[in-house]
Amino acid sequence: MQALSGAGYPGVSSLDILDNVIPYISGEEEKMQLEPLKILGHIEQTPIDHSQSSSTLLHSDSTIDVNKYDYKFKYAPIQISAQCNRVHVLDGHTECVSVKLLKKPENLEEDVSRLFSEFVSEVDKYKLPSAPKHPIVVLKQANRPQPRLDRNNGNGNSVSVGRIRECPLFDLRFVLLSHNTILGAAGCAILNAELCKAKGFL
Repeated sequence: MQALSGAGYPGVSSLDILDNVIPYISGEEEKMQLEPLKILGHIEQTPIDHSQSSSTLLHSDSTIDVNKYDYKFKYAPIQISAQCNRVHVLDGHTECVSVKLLKKPENLEEDVSRLFSEFVSEVDKYKLPSAPKHPIVVLKQANRPQPRLDRNNGNGNSVSVGRIRECPLFDLRFVLLSHNTILGAAGCAILNAELCKAKGFL
């Protein structure tokens, strides 16, 4: 369920969205199904037999053999089915997620809640100015997260997760909320810049 601000300016016509849900956003479902596979994917490094080649690259004062390894990106081996709807909410994208696990924990709700709550990202190691104290905020109330109440958790840079429970079809289901114009856009860009600075790339 994607907020109005996700459509950009001037956005969706008021006569289209007032008292309504639009069950189609061009290109969004395809992105939802592909982008997580990129984020969770990895680069595979394979040594190359370059005995038949002498290609080199001059870099600064060093000579680097560009044919030492072959690098190939591998998508994460998971399948995602997504449906995207434009809803009458100003900011905050909400997802209802069901997941099939490789191994289902005995105390599913408790263990998953704990893993979300204790999650530490690479960003947390650097104590960056824009980094939230808790990248994932777990909410115990049965009727949360809600965009109006929870989109600004962590100054808009936290993901709020609630309704963690067993799924009768798969294994796990939960609801998550993120601020699409902060964490999903400008705020994340600033956080990336802070991380680049902290790691010496700037």
